[in-house]
Amino acid sequence: MITPDRGKSLAEVHSSVATAHPSWFRRVFAFAGPAYLVSVGYMDPGNWATDLEGGARFGYQLLWVLVMSNAMAVLLQTLSARLGIAAGRDLAQACRETYPRHVTYALWVLCEIAIIACDLAEVLGAAIGLNLLFGIPMLTGVAITAADTILLLWFQRFGIRTTEAFILSLIAVIAGCFVIEMAFARPVLSEVAAGLVPRLTSESLYIAIGILGATVMPHNLYLHSALVQTRRIGSSVESKRSACRYNLIDSAVALNAALLVNAAILILAASTFFKRGIVVTEIQQAYAMLTPLLGTTAASAVFAIALLCAGQSSTLTGTMAGQIVMEGFLNFRVRPWLRRLVTRLIAIVPAVITILVAGEGGTYRLLILSQVVLSMQLPFAVIPLIHFTNDKKRMGVFANRGWVRALSWLTATIIVGLNLRLAAGVLADWIEGAGQWRVLVQSLVLPLCAAIALLLAWVTFEPLVTHWIRRYGRASVTLPSPATGGFEAPVYHRILVPLDHTQLDRRAVAHAVSLARLHNARLYLIHVEEGVTSQVYGPLALDAEVQAGQQYLDEIVAALRKESIDVEAEICYSTNPRKEIVRYARQIKPDLVIMGAHGHRRLKDLIFGNTIDPVRHDLDVPMLIVRENK
Repeated sequence: MITPDRGKSLAEVHSSVATAHPSWFRRVFAFAGPAYLVSVGYMDPGNWATDLEGGARFGYQLLWVLVMSNAMAVLLQTLSARLGIAAGRDLAQACRETYPRHVTYALWVLCEIAIIACDLAEVLGAAIGLNLLFGIPMLTGVAITAADTILLLWFQRFGIRTTEAFILSLIAVIAGCFVIEMAFARPVLSEVAAGLVPRLTSESLYIAIGILGATVMPHNLYLHSALVQTRRIGSSVESKRSACRYNLIDSAVALNAALLVNAAILILAASTFFKRGIVVTEIQQAYAMLTPLLGTTAASAVFAIALLCAGQSSTLTGTMAGQIVMEGFLNFRVRPWLRRLVTRLIAIVPAVITILVAGEGGTYRLLILSQVVLSMQLPFAVIPLIHFTNDKKRMGVFANRGWVRALSWLTATIIVGLNLRLAAGVLADWIEGAGQWRVLVQSLVLPLCAAIALLLAWVTFEPLVTHWIRRYGRASVTLPSPATGGFEAPVYHRILVPLDHTQLDRRAVAHAVSLARLHNARLYLIHVEEGVTSQVYGPLALDAEVQAGQQYLDEIVAALRKESIDVEAEICYSTNPRKEIVRYARQIKPDLVIMGAHGHRRLKDLIFGNTIDPVRHDLDVPMLIVRENK
């Protein structure tokens, strides 16, 4: 089984939740949580739009589509959890380690677009909820949603279990609201049961595809494979097998709870609007009509409260998914507040433009469009996930069995086929409605679609191509000629290696070890903690990120001493890593400093930070700069 020793997914909370409890109930409780964070994506405002329209136009006919979509979601989320548990990698990391760089970048761009589209739905949902509850204008509501960035990032510092508890409380509010709505609507159970019988008409096919596209969310597959790694799982096959079982229970309970919420929205629309021949064209219309139709103002109020909770809960999980995707695909971290703010601002722009141009009624159509964008990205998450979990070299004994493979590919075929049909229909409508701009739209859209189709084909058949190359291809290796010259070789006694908790640490330490063995030198390792807690409390800080950093350094030191390398390590707490590295270097007076470089410069230095140049200018010591593999 391949378990590369590289950067950990969600490093600040990785393995932070203990699971070794004697009681079966406590073990179930310890593993419960990741799937609830994931389930939020299955009940976001985008789902509301498709469920409301499906119920209002076709009654209970499409209820079976929700059930089928949920079954597919349970299967795919289970595969995602197994990838995180068995291989120790999230889906984005697995893509980066498997595919060429240009393919990885293309997949990252598509995934970022999908996250922005999802964030757009959350922005609109929260803004509509504020408008319905407090009469706040839509534009003002959209602006307010930008402010939740700081609040949510502040909330995450309390740890993953607190985050999970907060999300679960919002889900409970949403579920409770719809229990109340069902009591007001009083649907006929026999009619509801009839909706579980599969049937489709040409008119309902489009909405059915929309429901499917809104239910199976692509970024949730990346998110789940990372969240399961927040649990402290042993390295043995039995401990991983046990973790897979408990996460299956977590997924089944959480996703079926999301199914009940979606079904409640559709049933509410069917029993309230469909029976009266009312076609819902916007969420605000549904809110306004609930009071006169159900005879109580409470019906509208709980509807708006549930919508606001759905938007806010989706926002938090969307932030985490964005972090996982960027770190996994590109192997670097952006400051969380900056990443969240940029994503939210990009989502706000189309929302503001739509409100200004098309009015508040246009937000409903924008919600539907966001689900189309999500559906177009879905194949690029589903197909790699199936390939990776089928791979015995990656998964070992946890590789998918034959019946799971067959069921997975059947699910992928249905999802990809229906979602592509939905996307094709929308694109055709765009071109047809472009009028005098039709040629321009075609010249922009068609080449883009062709490029996406080629990328999808490559991702689908990549294992076959790789197998063919390994079997029939030949690689030639040219060895470099040895260096010559009568130069006096330097001797190193003290080698300093600053660590930044990334993949580059491994390469920098490897170079240092090689030189230490050659010169019988002592290694000095330093790691600077930059977290808020670390800055305030220093060595007294005990949050998950600090503990993970200390454990990370201790593991490296133990491994080096096991190989008889003389090594010392120090962990510091500061907002300025450069000053701490320079201070420590002047204290130990090294003969050589070895540092890792991520390869970004200029504007990127402002975003990611720049340490090498300031250290180089402040120290009169030879430096070896190690670059990451490209």
